Amino acid sequence: MSHTGIGARVRRKEDARHLIGRGRFVGDIRMPGLRDVAFLRSTYAHARIVAITRPAGSEGSVYTVDDLAGLSPIVTRSTIPGYKESTHWPLASGKVRFVGEPVVMAVAASRAEAEDLCDAVQVEFDPLPVIASSEAGRAPDAPRVHEEWPDNLFLESGFDSGVDEVARTAPVKVTREYRTARQCMHPMEGKGVLAYWDYQASQLVVVTSTQVPHMIRTGLAECLGLDQSRIRVAPPDVGGGFGYKCVLQPEEVLIAWLALTRKTPFRWVEDRREHLTAGANTRQHQYRVTAYADERGRLLGLDAEVMVDTGAYSVWPFTACLEPSQIAGNLPGPYDFQAYRCKTYTVATNKPAFTPYRGVARTGVCFAMELTIDAIARAVGREPVDVRAENLVTAGQMPFTNVTRKHFDSGDYPASLQRAREMIGMEAVRARQGSGEPDGRHIGLGFATYTEQSAHGTTVFSSWGLSVIPGYDQASVKITPDGGVEVRAGIHTIGQGLETTLAQVASEILTIPIERITVTLGDTATTPYSTGAYASRGIVMSGGATSKAAQTVAGQVRRIAAHLMKCAPEEVELRDGRIFAGNRSIAFADVGFAWYMRPDLLPTDVDSRGLEATEAYKPAVDSGVFSYATHAAVVAVDPETGMVEILDYVIVEDCGRRVNPMIVEGQAYGGTAQGIGTALFEESPYDDLGQPLASTLLDYLLPGPTELPSIRMDHFETLSPYSAHGVKGVGEGGAIAPPAAIVNAINDALAPLGAELTEVPATPERILAAILAARGRRSAGQENAA
Repeated sequence: MSHTGIGARVRRKEDARHLIGRGRFVGDIRMPGLRDVAFLRSTYAHARIVAITRPAGSEGSVYTVDDLAGLSPIVTRSTIPGYKESTHWPLASGKVRFVGEPVVMAVAASRAEAEDLCDAVQVEFDPLPVIASSEAGRAPDAPRVHEEWPDNLFLESGFDSGVDEVARTAPVKVTREYRTARQCMHPMEGKGVLAYWDYQASQLVVVTSTQVPHMIRTGLAECLGLDQSRIRVAPPDVGGGFGYKCVLQPEEVLIAWLALTRKTPFRWVEDRREHLTAGANTRQHQYRVTAYADERGRLLGLDAEVMVDTGAYSVWPFTACLEPSQIAGNLPGPYDFQAYRCKTYTVATNKPAFTPYRGVARTGVCFAMELTIDAIARAVGREPVDVRAENLVTAGQMPFTNVTRKHFDSGDYPASLQRAREMIGMEAVRARQGSGEPDGRHIGLGFATYTEQSAHGTTVFSSWGLSVIPGYDQASVKITPDGGVEVRAGIHTIGQGLETTLAQVASEILTIPIERITVTLGDTATTPYSTGAYASRGIVMSGGATSKAAQTVAGQVRRIAAHLMKCAPEEVELRDGRIFAGNRSIAFADVGFAWYMRPDLLPTDVDSRGLEATEAYKPAVDSGVFSYATHAAVVAVDPETGMVEILDYVIVEDCGRRVNPMIVEGQAYGGTAQGIGTALFEESPYDDLGQPLASTLLDYLLPGPTELPSIRMDHFETLSPYSAHGVKGVGEGGAIAPPAAIVNAINDALAPLGAELTEVPATPERILAAILAARGRRSAGQENAA
């Protein structure tokens, strides 16, 4: 039998149905009486709703907030002192707070007819002053996004270990301001939800494209006033999530309310314009960072102030403050220093709510930190890779608790940097720079090293004051009568390959090939509890639970098999899909047959749990296990056009033991593609009236095959001492480092011109502006000298 357990490079089980078009997504579902829903959305960023006039004969087909009898608003709570709650009615109540906010809900036999109904509704607005930026939101005389608040801050918070003494004595001081653009996630499948009433079960069934089905049931129960036992969340196939689908959406609440009140099925599927203008906004950070170092560039301290434009509402359950909390805790990155201060401002603006996105906060903090390391290197006149290496936490320091009490469990950060340096051929790149390019372009080299805190659980999330805090994840494993295996876990698959990797974990323990293992995920009616797929936690948490349950079942199998083979349980070995005791062997089917069909063959003291088990798991230290990587990029920049070409790109990553190396690589490649989008292309700009300026894919640029380099990758495997099988999460990592590595490479290329970029995306316009600003400084300096 070929090995299909942990470490095997096996093809994904789920791909078989997707490659032949047999996936089942929300949009594929057909039901008798199904009606489609469309929303009339606000065209104003901030306005009073004066009047809504429905077309004649639309009774029962057009709804406003006043029609939502029995429905409560989404209120996201936190125990953090100073946090302000926002009351988010799924349909706007009294006023609208961003362009795209749902005002009217229309139902019809088709989406097109529902949209026609929306077009027939007339809404009279009274425009209000707009908060279109963090700076505007913090102004003392700013209008309030929420009138009952004294200001526009969801939260003002920070961390301070003391930096003043270092600031007074450090010989090197570097100050920079950084910006990351607002973005959208763009999963292949947008958000979608279908709901109906199941009379047989007396349950509301919500079929929704979500990463967190068990948590969505909790949120829906709060809004609908139902016991959770009366709600079943049954996610179908999900075409990507990236964090967008791990929060409770107002559309989910509304479709569930319709099905509950009218007892017929309803569906809404997000279109791309809705996604771009109303659904998924993220990553808009502004940093002011001052770093203090010695003459060699050894980092002594860091002082930062960060604003995050989090939009109008606080998302459930993670709050608007998740990103700023992550910023303050993760800004120090993989570096060893003790003097640190960070002040964060979570600013409410007239934009869509801020949603977690792949690499939550860490893409921004990696950008700020890694550009600062390069700025320090330029200030002291040394090679950035050498300064970076001397500041990294070393393997000999592991496990290491850093200044913000992040507990790095294992790894060799300097080794990953050195390997990336070798793979990218740094010396050859430097030689090429010295020779110059025949086409006049400038070559640049950039590095970025980061840590990815994955599978962080109770300790971390409770410190953020969330109302839903993850703890143990659960999984069930069962031997079937014919010797197959069923695995059930409450986490859901969103394209990350969990149907395969959880089967591989079960195969590792039971030795049964994954072809004979079925995996059921996410359905709240049939799977044990999990808070879901986010924070790169799937393989650590649900994989650990599957491993633990499989080990319990393996023990039960051994006891029954020992009785059948008339030997002691300790003599029994599971190997190659069979059960051995010395030179004797039986099949798993023989044990299954005895338990299910022939109980007369069982021992009198047989374990009454039979051949199945449900186990709960979290790592030994639930503050998280830390993956890490170094990315390196070589770019060519045209100083006349500002165009950037990525000539070479390498990744050296360590996610502990790789359950399936092929899936790990796919996750890293996909994440890196998104990170390149962040670095060079993707932006959701708004004007001063809060109007989105990228409402189609003609305006919002995504990288395609011609924009992506041929990525080369190497792996370390430093096992975590805290997780089952030494695994660490890897789902978000690829998206974290590319903006930092690429912009460091751009700045390296622009160094002879005296230009420096501190904002992403690094568009040709911004690059040319940096070059022109450098020329202006140079001219001014020459005039002053004269």
